[in-house]
Amino acid sequence: MTELDAQIVEDNDVVDEQPMDEEPSLVLGDEDPRDAELHEKILSEETAWRGKILDVRSLEVELPNGRRTGRDIVRHPGAAAVVALTESGKIVLVRQYRTALDRVTVEIPAGKLDPGEDPLDCARRELHEETGFTPRRIRYLTTIATTCGFCDEVIHIYLATQLEFDGANPDDDEFVNVDLVPLQELIDAVLDGKIEDAKTVVGALALDAIGHRL
Repeated sequence: MTELDAQIVEDNDVVDEQPMDEEPSLVLGDEDPRDAELHEKILSEETAWRGKILDVRSLEVELPNGRRTGRDIVRHPGAAAVVALTESGKIVLVRQYRTALDRVTVEIPAGKLDPGEDPLDCARRELHEETGFTPRRIRYLTTIATTCGFCDEVIHIYLATQLEFDGANPDDDEFVNVDLVPLQELIDAVLDGKIEDAKTVVGALALDAIGHRL
């Protein structure tokens, strides 16, 4: 028996030790007892740069093995986004230029939270300001951590239905065009890799998943 064959047999023996009727279950972060061994201890935090909508902080942390290292973290107030569905089954999307990417992106309406603002109120406000739609019904879908490797931003995503239109009112520095796109067309664009905006990808797939469960 070769060394590779021996390893395969050993691996199969480990698998066979597990009862066939037991499947691994998802344990959320920090709920598994083993996760306590992964935590880093924040020793200090200083503001490296303060901007209009976010701050960059420089942290010193102690790793699980006791070694110290630095972390650069972006602090963000968070945001809310809306998957707005019309009575005819179309999704309300906004087209806007994103300086960081140097191109126009297609996204669901969204905006950052004001200090102390309820994400639901933010979702309603941003939908109306950017698109002119007001929902008679709105429900929570999910929350995403956009780039948890270096930023604490979370976006709360809502589903808005029973829409009424009375005219958009964007901010003075906000320039958007609004599209109404069939849900399946948006899903196809997401699956084809044509939509790169994370909140839009998650919002579209979440709504599609809900539709398949009904």
